[in-house]
Amino acid sequence: MSTVDWSGWRGQAGEPAAEGLRERKKRLMRQRLSDTATEMFLEHGFDGVRVAEIARACGVSEKTVFNYFPTKESLILDLGEATTTALRTHLAVPDRCPVDAVLQVLSDELHSMTSWIADQEDPAQAAATIRRFRELTRSTPSLRAYHHDMTERLIDVAAQALAQRTGTSPDDPEPQIAATALLGLWPIQFRSLGKNLQSTHAPEQLHQAVTTDVRRAAKLIKAGLASFAALSKPPTPTLATHPKQEQGPPTR
Repeated sequence: MSTVDWSGWRGQAGEPAAEGLRERKKRLMRQRLSDTATEMFLEHGFDGVRVAEIARACGVSEKTVFNYFPTKESLILDLGEATTTALRTHLAVPDRCPVDAVLQVLSDELHSMTSWIADQEDPAQAAATIRRFRELTRSTPSLRAYHHDMTERLIDVAAQALAQRTGTSPDDPEPQIAATALLGLWPIQFRSLGKNLQSTHAPEQLHQAVTTDVRRAAKLIKAGLASFAALSKPPTPTLATHPKQEQGPPTR
């Protein structure tokens, strides 16, 4: 079965440095399984394709598919691991504004997508394919649920990174609300993509239009999250106070 090479979209184009033969074979098999599944889901619908059919199209067993992907949903929504790594890396930089760190992750993911569109023989058709992909993930209940769970996991990752920077607990209200706000920028980018893919933007124009929307949203939360760094400062010492002792009646 001939499939589209989606690796550029996933930011995995090219051979990783110092990759051994075994690692390369595993990476290529994982990519083939995901690419084939994506093509079949787009053609027949997510619920219209069984994992056994994907395995047969790739010439492997169903067990092999699940060795690479724990669920059927992860065959098509497989960017969670890469986003997790990127979040941990960028949010770990002590002096970097959390919003700027997340904007970098979003920009890298958007660049992978727009570069992939530009590399296709028919960029307009490639953009239409992404619209179909977006519609598929929005219209399939199990994919929406999987995406929600993935977002919750990413919020936990961001909260842990922010808590470590500020000496707080990941369960404290401040890192929790900060992480939730930061992860809220992903739906903004997703919706902006849907809006701007409808037009005839060239890939670089698409990148600029979506980036503008995301930065408008980020501006609203940046001021509040900038104060989050204050949590890492030691509290200002105060003089100890003691309650006044009750005095008895005056004595002669």
